[in-house]
Amino acid sequence: MKKIILGLAVVSTLVMKAQTQIIAHRGYWQTQPPTTENSLKSLENAQHLKIYGSEFDVRMTKDGILVVNHDEHHAKMEISETDFKELEKVKLSNGENFPTLKDYLKQGKKDKALKLIVEIKPDKTKEKEDELTAKTIKMIKDMKLGSQCEFISFSLNICKEIKRLEPSFKVQYLKGELSPQQIKDEGLDGLDYHYSVFQKNPTWIADAKALGLITNAWTVNDIAISDELKKQGIGFITTNIPDQLKDK
Repeated sequence: MKKIILGLAVVSTLVMKAQTQIIAHRGYWQTQPPTTENSLKSLENAQHLKIYGSEFDVRMTKDGILVVNHDEHHAKMEISETDFKELEKVKLSNGENFPTLKDYLKQGKKDKALKLIVEIKPDKTKEKEDELTAKTIKMIKDMKLGSQCEFISFSLNICKEIKRLEPSFKVQYLKGELSPQQIKDEGLDGLDYHYSVFQKNPTWIADAKALGLITNAWTVNDIAISDELKKQGIGFITTNIPDQLKDK
């Protein structure tokens, strides 16, 4: 009987680990030597890891060019208030050109097995957010990458606009204040929250799964926290250390 119980425990652990997928946060950039987050090299590095996906951030320049950058500024220039020709004069810290979304997607297309987790950043007005969202969706569809992309945003407006434009796309909300039931009521596919939100709301992972929602936690850079979330049945973990967590 003890052997049976031990065997079931081992199987349960293996299933738990198999169910939790790893996403590289802004690519895999904490390498040796290190590269730059949201760079083409960081995406290429993630492609070599054989993980579920790689997350990156999309913004729009003053003249309507879609670029990949986390912060509102690039070299002290506010992206939304600066034309691309000025922004591209300053390279990334690893020497790469300032990346457009189109170039980033071209690199992503080289490995169809890696999901592209597209974070569309909030903008100053609903009109700007809607324009940014529409342009992003159009480019992804034009490049025939719809099945490879999933979407996240801190803006509830952007999340709902993605679903309005393309109901089949998977969309998760990032901000953390909505319960699983509220996410379901908004017509979204899941909740992608900071791990502390799940710690404060210990039933939310189970509640979300019961509702058929995707669950993801960011940015998990601690193995103990990762293990804790896996035990709760988290679907995905977004991390700066995908190389360390992918085989845990």
